[in-house]
Amino acid sequence: MHIEYNECHLCARNCAVNRNAGKIGYCRSTSEMKICRAAPHNWEEPIISGTNGSGTIFFSGCSMGCIFCQNSEISRASVGRPVTEKDLANIMLDLQMKGVHNVNFVTPTHFAPGVVEAVRIARKSGLNIPIAYNTGTLDSLDTVKMLDGTVDVYLPDYKYVRNTTAEKYSFAPMYPTVALDAIREMVRQRPTPVIRDGIMVSGVVIRILLLPGHVAEAKLSLGTLYREFGNNVNYSLMGQYTPPIGMPAPLNRRVTASEYRELVDYAIKLGVDTAFVQELSSASDAYIPPFYIN
Repeated sequence: MHIEYNECHLCARNCAVNRNAGKIGYCRSTSEMKICRAAPHNWEEPIISGTNGSGTIFFSGCSMGCIFCQNSEISRASVGRPVTEKDLANIMLDLQMKGVHNVNFVTPTHFAPGVVEAVRIARKSGLNIPIAYNTGTLDSLDTVKMLDGTVDVYLPDYKYVRNTTAEKYSFAPMYPTVALDAIREMVRQRPTPVIRDGIMVSGVVIRILLLPGHVAEAKLSLGTLYREFGNNVNYSLMGQYTPPIGMPAPLNRRVTASEYRELVDYAIKLGVDTAFVQELSSASDAYIPPFYIN
């Protein structure tokens, strides 16, 4: 099941390379799936991690290319362990045996066809926990449509609402439009949040990462989303930004308490009552999981 990689349009970069032939796309990946971590993760939103953790599977490579990426060691390099769809299915089943609440694919866009096939194999072998799709949201609309029936919980970012900011930090001026179209399709597929025993089993959680010096951008992002989706989705207001070495100002510092409070106050003013907020102590390298690169 690799035909979708022949002329790749899985993300909005549309680089159209033949990844099956070993060509590398903007995502820095061929059609060979590679993962760098598969383990329970306790630092997602409470309805995702719960008490037993979320079964995260981190893929190598990424179509976003954000200059401030906290996982750059895997997103910008050809690292990780190659896996087949059957291997990936077995990894999911192993995570289920460990008692995790869900399987959580992190940065899976450029391997979406393989993910769909692996889930199909795992379901036939007894996988019965929800599938979460954790994306930076540069997914093409066709890619999200392909996931219909496979993904139970969508965890999309909405990083930018301004084309200029998207161009400056992710070299993707098309991002605001592409991401909003993708999120609309995700909500169409999973329109009603379903939470059982404190764990989301169906629905959408939209994440807004507050960047230092960019409160206005984050407020515009939240306002855009709330006007469209209201409280029919969950929002995650993230103040955990941790600056990599060498960032230009203002990205060379963490978010201040007053910046984060301004965003939270704006959510309250809008009428948002389905948002998760964070303690700013989460802005630390300690919350970045270790990766197994081999």
